[in-house]
Amino acid sequence: MKDPREFVASHVGAIPRSGIREFFAIAATMEDAISLGIGEPDFVTPWHIREAAIFALEKGKTSYTDNLGLRRLRGEISKYVAKNFGVEYDPVSEIMVGVGVSEVFDCAIRAIVNPGDKIMYHEPCFVSYSPSVRLCHGIPVAVRTRGEDGFSFNMDEVRKSWEPGCKAIVINFPTNPTGGVADAERLKELAEFAAEKDMLVITDEIYSELTYDGGHVSIASFDGMKDRCVFLHGFSKAFAMTGFRIGYACAPKAVIEAMMKVHQYAIMCAPIVSQEAAVEALANGRESMEKMREQYRRRRDYIVGRFNGMGLDCHCPKGTFYAFPSVKRFGMSSMDFAKKILEDSKVAVVPGSAFGESGEGYVRASFSTSYENLVEAADRMEAAISKW
Repeated sequence: MKDPREFVASHVGAIPRSGIREFFAIAATMEDAISLGIGEPDFVTPWHIREAAIFALEKGKTSYTDNLGLRRLRGEISKYVAKNFGVEYDPVSEIMVGVGVSEVFDCAIRAIVNPGDKIMYHEPCFVSYSPSVRLCHGIPVAVRTRGEDGFSFNMDEVRKSWEPGCKAIVINFPTNPTGGVADAERLKELAEFAAEKDMLVITDEIYSELTYDGGHVSIASFDGMKDRCVFLHGFSKAFAMTGFRIGYACAPKAVIEAMMKVHQYAIMCAPIVSQEAAVEALANGRESMEKMREQYRRRRDYIVGRFNGMGLDCHCPKGTFYAFPSVKRFGMSSMDFAKKILEDSKVAVVPGSAFGESGEGYVRASFSTSYENLVEAADRMEAAISKW
């Protein structure tokens, strides 16, 4: 009999595990460890949203839904996106609800990538972008971003990285892991470039509500871009609904139809109880979301100040709940730094290399934990570093 490893497809076997989860697992085994690793709100989902889920169960809402999602939820999404992002989508044919943004992103990639197609994305980035392209036998093309640019994209880098055969570009602003954002001027340049090269834009805006400095702008709102964009969003971050696993895509009808086929055969539909909770979040969740955002802002200001104070050069993230300090001065890899600081201080951060080659020299620290935990984590890290 073959070794079981020989049954594994080569392109799957070559993909590494998520570096985020690796450090979370290590920290979970250590007594008194503080994890700044996982990008999950420490807030419990607001009560009125949980109550909507409970009420849905009590009313016996336990069935499948339309593959595209509850019509009522798609209607609320359409209104929310029009009001907050300036783009109008038909809830009947241009919106699909899925199991988190990760799933709808996967559907989008599988819907558009032919073997050998090239997909651009800016890096450091969320861990699933490049593997998702490779799983479709596509070719990921990284566009480097830098700390000196606030980890926004530089159009010179975009042009330099473009290759013939690039079919789409993936963007994520505000960005996980760096907290970088893109202003309207940069987005307009990118929109013009996408039109020039006839590329699709997949824009992951899951952190848009967690923008601290200035307003968020969606590239989909520019003239002519609605038909060239797949707009991705969800409920995990802004509404503290990670466990509900609800995300959505807004896109031209033909793209949504193709995505729905992938979703239909792989997933069927998102859980109805979670969809009912999402309706309530969009209808009445703004106040709770804004209160959480202000707590994140307070934590951001604290931890960035502490990192800079202990010699970890850290730009101030303008969005998300991540700080991305540099560890280059220690002369070790981001992986070695993460391991050493975990061993010496029992504080878990994620090595920047988990987010692509451009993340090397940095670590990601999530401030989606209590203020008290951040104070203790910073004290421990500073004490450990002072002895190195």
